[in-house]
Amino acid sequence: MTDAVNQTSAIRALWEATHPGPTLVVTTLSLALGVAAGVEPGRLALLVVAVFAGQVSVGLSNDAIDGARDAAVGRTDKPIAGGAVTPERALSVAVGALVVALALSAPLGAGLVAAHAISLASAWAYNAGLKSTPFSIVPFLLSFGLFPSFATLAGPDRALAASWAALAGAALGAAVHLTNVVRDLDDDRRTGVRGLPHRLGARWSVLIAAAGIVVGALAVLLGPPGGVDAAGAVFFAAVLVVAVVTAVLVLVRAPGRAVFQLTMLAALLLAAQLVVA
Repeated sequence: MTDAVNQTSAIRALWEATHPGPTLVVTTLSLALGVAAGVEPGRLALLVVAVFAGQVSVGLSNDAIDGARDAAVGRTDKPIAGGAVTPERALSVAVGALVVALALSAPLGAGLVAAHAISLASAWAYNAGLKSTPFSIVPFLLSFGLFPSFATLAGPDRALAASWAALAGAALGAAVHLTNVVRDLDDDRRTGVRGLPHRLGARWSVLIAAAGIVVGALAVLLGPPGGVDAAGAVFFAAVLVVAVVTAVLVLVRAPGRAVFQLTMLAALLLAAQLVVA
């Protein structure tokens, strides 16, 4: 009985180290984009599980590599820093999840395997040290820029997504990076992490993220053939309003949790707009 409880606790701790929120959001987005792109059910199931496995590998590798830094700043809420999971175990599971992600992508075609491999290599490079350089945003631009192509490469056309969709994905990735790091700027500085948001500062990071989201939403509004439709206009207006409110707030007071939540809301609206388009 004790062994079963310990095993369950270990699995729960590993799951918590995968960054469950972002993992599930990205996986759900892959499902929505796949449905919108007309991917047939069997291929769609493979795509979604492959994306899930890839996100598990990215989240686990991030916490495994950052375990010592997280412990140094007292982040005992994280399973690895708190001692619930060893970095070695998390890293081994991350490597296994990476292999599973690419293996499941293989039946969907060489194009998808290549796109998924590039995206995962980019994310792992960020975890392994690129996060501490002025180029920390590049993996997010690359991985999220390729993300809409996962659905189109798995779908009937087997082609890369349109350039406007790639631009929207890259804008989404930039916003995620610039705003997500804002909450940990002080802890990161204490442990020697100085990526692009740390060099820009919280205020400029949020402003650039908000502006990027508007650019992405504009690309989705104007990019698809057939002109602007009502649904696209509504989503664009919503993104614009939230982005403007975010910019005003960050200009009149120090960036806080509300600003982060608003920026993420704008990013989610952009993701929904992309799916609809």
